[in-house]
Amino acid sequence: MPDKQETAAQPSSQDTETLNTQLESTKADPYGQTAEDDGEEVGDALYPLTIHLPHEPSKIHVMVSPQEQVHELRQSVIELPAAFQYSCFHLEHAGERINDFVQISDVKGLGPEAEIRLVEDPYTEKEARIHVFRIREMVGAAGDRTDTFHGVLSGLSLFDSVTAGVKDTDDVQASIYDFDAPATPSTLIPREAEPAPKTVKSIALSPWNPPPYHLRQKGHLLYLLVTTKEGEQYQITSHVGGFYVNKSSNSKFDPSPRAAPKGASAHSLLTLLGQISPSFSESFEQLLQYNNGRDPLDTLQVTNAIPAAPWLVPSQSSPLCAHSSDITRTQEGYLISGVDNTDSLRDWNEEIQSARELPKETVQDRVFRERFISKLFADYADAAARGAILVARGEVTPLNPTEGRDAQIFVYNNVFFSFGADGVGTFTSEGGDDAARVATGKDVNGVRIVNQLDIDGLYSPATVVIDYLGKRIVGQTVVPGIFKQREPGENSIEYGAVEGKEIVAADERFAPTFEKLSKALKVKKHPVWDKDGKRFDLEASVETKGLMGTDGRKYVLDLYRITPLDVLWLEENQSGEGENDELEYPHRMTVLRPELVELIRSQKWTEWVNKELARLKQQSQSKSENEQISEKEEPSSAEEKNLADNKPKEPSEENAATEAEDRIDASEFHFALNPDAYSGQVPQTDAEKEELATDEEDVRNACRYLRESAIPDFVNDIKASELPFPMDGQSLTKMMHKRGINMRYLGKIVSLCEGPRLLRLRDLCLQEIISRAFKYVAGKYLRYLPLPLTSACIAHLLNCLLGSGLNIKPSAEIDEALKALYPEADLAFANATPESLRKEIEAEAVRRFKFTMDSEWHSQVKPLQLLREVSLKLGLQLQAKKFQFTSDSTTPATTNGVNGHANGDSKKKKKKARDGSPASVASSVGIPCTFTPDDIVNVVPIIKDSAPKSAIAEEALEGGRHSIMQNNRKIGQELLLESLTLHEQIYGILHPEVARSYSSLAQIYYQLEEKEAAIDLARKAVIVSERTIGVDSAETLLYYLNLGLYVHGFGDSKTALAYVKHALELWKIIYGFDHPDSITTLNNAAVMLQHMQAYHESRIWFEQALSVCERVMGKQSLPAASLLFQLAQALALDNESKAALGKMRECYTIFLHQLGPENNNTKEAETWLEQLTQNAVAIAKRDKDAQARRLRAGIRFPPRNVALGGGTSAQPAALINPQTDKPDARSIDDLIKFIEGNTAQKKTTNKKRTGRGAPKTRVGATVA
Repeated sequence: MPDKQETAAQPSSQDTETLNTQLESTKADPYGQTAEDDGEEVGDALYPLTIHLPHEPSKIHVMVSPQEQVHELRQSVIELPAAFQYSCFHLEHAGERINDFVQISDVKGLGPEAEIRLVEDPYTEKEARIHVFRIREMVGAAGDRTDTFHGVLSGLSLFDSVTAGVKDTDDVQASIYDFDAPATPSTLIPREAEPAPKTVKSIALSPWNPPPYHLRQKGHLLYLLVTTKEGEQYQITSHVGGFYVNKSSNSKFDPSPRAAPKGASAHSLLTLLGQISPSFSESFEQLLQYNNGRDPLDTLQVTNAIPAAPWLVPSQSSPLCAHSSDITRTQEGYLISGVDNTDSLRDWNEEIQSARELPKETVQDRVFRERFISKLFADYADAAARGAILVARGEVTPLNPTEGRDAQIFVYNNVFFSFGADGVGTFTSEGGDDAARVATGKDVNGVRIVNQLDIDGLYSPATVVIDYLGKRIVGQTVVPGIFKQREPGENSIEYGAVEGKEIVAADERFAPTFEKLSKALKVKKHPVWDKDGKRFDLEASVETKGLMGTDGRKYVLDLYRITPLDVLWLEENQSGEGENDELEYPHRMTVLRPELVELIRSQKWTEWVNKELARLKQQSQSKSENEQISEKEEPSSAEEKNLADNKPKEPSEENAATEAEDRIDASEFHFALNPDAYSGQVPQTDAEKEELATDEEDVRNACRYLRESAIPDFVNDIKASELPFPMDGQSLTKMMHKRGINMRYLGKIVSLCEGPRLLRLRDLCLQEIISRAFKYVAGKYLRYLPLPLTSACIAHLLNCLLGSGLNIKPSAEIDEALKALYPEADLAFANATPESLRKEIEAEAVRRFKFTMDSEWHSQVKPLQLLREVSLKLGLQLQAKKFQFTSDSTTPATTNGVNGHANGDSKKKKKKARDGSPASVASSVGIPCTFTPDDIVNVVPIIKDSAPKSAIAEEALEGGRHSIMQNNRKIGQELLLESLTLHEQIYGILHPEVARSYSSLAQIYYQLEEKEAAIDLARKAVIVSERTIGVDSAETLLYYLNLGLYVHGFGDSKTALAYVKHALELWKIIYGFDHPDSITTLNNAAVMLQHMQAYHESRIWFEQALSVCERVMGKQSLPAASLLFQLAQALALDNESKAALGKMRECYTIFLHQLGPENNNTKEAETWLEQLTQNAVAIAKRDKDAQARRLRAGIRFPPRNVALGGGTSAQPAALINPQTDKPDARSIDDLIKFIEGNTAQKKTTNKKRTGRGAPKTRVGATVA
């Protein structure tokens, strides 16, 4: 890929008339053919169609795009209220039936203003089942579903709960916030909403279903039993011609039509319900209004992603978790998949590999292909996760039941399952079960990279890794021929290692495709040797295998070694003879990350380009001395590579440099690493030994780069605020991986953390070490434990980890009846004590992270945050309650007065409900424990999949950004809109990638002053992120902050504050108090309050921002000085002139020491100091005169309080009655006039900006 990098390195030299040349040169955009034309096409794309319906209303109008498929048009039609009743129909144009699977533009004569007729079709059994299922959903008769896989309240959104509270608050309430209140778990629980209006009591399959043979012959498909809202029961026949009320009763079978007045029939079940139930139409209308009152994104089903399962859920007695009676819940499988379930049985491998073979020449081809692949991978991940849960619970029969537990393999729903453990001894020399577990995780990453590279002719089985209750299960598509019996001496593997590494195969048919893969992965072609010393030259690691499927496709398997081993780590952590084996690193699968290899390649490329440029410059200088004119006429005659450049050459220095760069021959740059270095290869000749030694040195240098550059740079960038500060384990992991740093280096990062800001990074890394160590320890206890005993195990381990402050000796609550049912169960967890668990965690920390914990670490952790980390890693769903981690009876209650999004009453109700729950009662009897088995409501699987991202949607987004940067605003905005459409089309609306796309676009639109569009996109980003990433994920918090910023920019500061306060509540749960980036947020909120003219309240928020900043950055830091500057202004506006003067003096002192007297910030602080001094003197004089006059008149007033209410103790009083100590309104006005002076309000805001823009200051930057 050097050529790609080369063109990317020189965008400035490109002509910027249109974006196209750029996009094509970086392989970016297929729109590049004619962006102008494409822009016009986007504008003219939509046109109206009229659709004639068979029933009232007789016609509807829809807007369509010629690129749409007809089946998408069908979907748009049935989602319109006027056409809800139709599901079994076809469309006709000019009397001709239209095929559902063609593009609208391909239908002859179909253009703007055309008329289409909707024609009802006879039902088939499948169509009838789908129709019944859809109508049940639509009329709200489907009840709740207990899903074995997604968990309680999965895909939950709190956005409505947050915004609902805004309307009821005034400006003063909006500004009140208790900064010191502890985190409240109830923040993550949505408000209890009004129940949806009922339309019918039930729609179920009749006990007379299915129809007998002779009636099937007459067109009977299903029999239904409907109970209306009025309590009437109707037996209904689903016939090929529609639905009608029949004469059957619960005891008599007669499916013939019933006579009037009780008889009724219609093509659609929806119409029939309206005929038989007088109240149906009205209540259905109310239901539609109720649904319209909710955000559509909140009600849409998550289909293309796995909905996020919250780790805290309401008690099971809450209306949010109500379990209703619905006989059809168990019949839905039949309604969806038919009587023999064949509708849902799919050949996953054939579907996925065929999708890869779809054409990708045009934009439309690529969009269709990527959308199809995205949907397939989502369906596959869903099916694999469901199967894995059944395998883990022992509900699937193994194919090899005589083998040991870990060696058993399963096939369920056409997915091949195996355990991520070393059941057959493949990884014995690498570290056994630990090595096998890591290999599966690395393999799924490798498969994702191969899928993303999309190399023609190379296929990989779709792979999903599921962690569930301590077991790791791998789900793969069944590769054709993998189970085929081979002849003696014949191997199924045709490229790479066959058995261990003793036999090596190198089928030449695989070499060309593997070469493309290796080039993309920066893998060097290298020799390996089999047990007889025979040499084979392989393109990939010897561990990466090639298999020729019986379908004729070349499959690549075992992609866990696409990068070299981290040899320095292995050498450092190998125990010698007689040393303590327990402290040795658990496996040898310590590979470098692909991101690191890419970073090193980029660095080498830059060095090489600079070297070449210097060489060419020197060359051209020596030439130009003799033949300057002829050199200009023939610019590239001396070079072999000729990059076609039709632009006129200008004799400027810039052009000369560009030409030189254009003439660099990228094919001369080489960088690749040998993944089999240090993996036990035995070269035979001296030349081979020398080559291997060179390869090993390259790998060693890569490992050095990781230790000496990547890790220190990462820590320094966080210290200097170049990187946003991570909030939790997930964001820390993501940031480290992006920089190519493995999580095993957490201990190393901890050792580099010095200084107040980095101490917080140290604490976060320690928390991550503890939670990961606990995950391994808990996994060991849970792995073979029967499912009904897992709640007791998890509760006991959590008590030992976090509840020892409340109960020093917790004992496991095991149900004796269950214990008796499982006599062979290993109940070792019951023997765990807080001390033994700590020792196990400390041992894991030393083994896996080479970090020795402090002896008092358990008393220094943040319990709620650690609980959250552990729950997310193990997939726990816990009942939300006031977790009591210590015996301190003064622990504040969960309901802390006014909060970002809920009023006191609803919280009290919730608390009452929780207090009455079995968990609370159980924990209050006998010796209390923090957790009881009842608190463990559910465990959801943790899924890693191999789905690729959409390349075309990313290209459009990058293209749009690029255009806007180069001031091609029109083209840029068109590409951004195109990117948004592509993201939604390819992923579906509810998908993490779409949330990220919404957020990126919102930011761009806000910068382009398109504020309404920015707010709409930011709102969507919040809801989609809550539903697919998590209500309390770091990304969701960030999206709330951005939304607050945009809403404030639009002029609605009150709503913006509600979002900010909710984000602060989330911060308390995710991180705890004093997150470094919260300084910016507090500062922004204070500015919002100033816009609302709530000067007193804004000063309180500034004071809080300053106190956090002083704790995090230090009292003498520049960010603290910037905040002192703003606080001084706020105090002045709040009529606290003396305090304002003191703060400005502190600010001036810091600027003077840090930046010197000549710096603009110092000068500005000095000017303000003079103004405030004069003002303080004037006010003091005026007050003295006023006091003297009062004394003369015999009136005594208490002296005005001019002390700064900076301490937190002064805040509550100020909040209760903000006006107590202020004189009459006139003096405030006088002061404001004085401060705003000649330059009015503008001056204040300018000063604020300057203060914020101090060097190395992130305060006031975009919310991060």
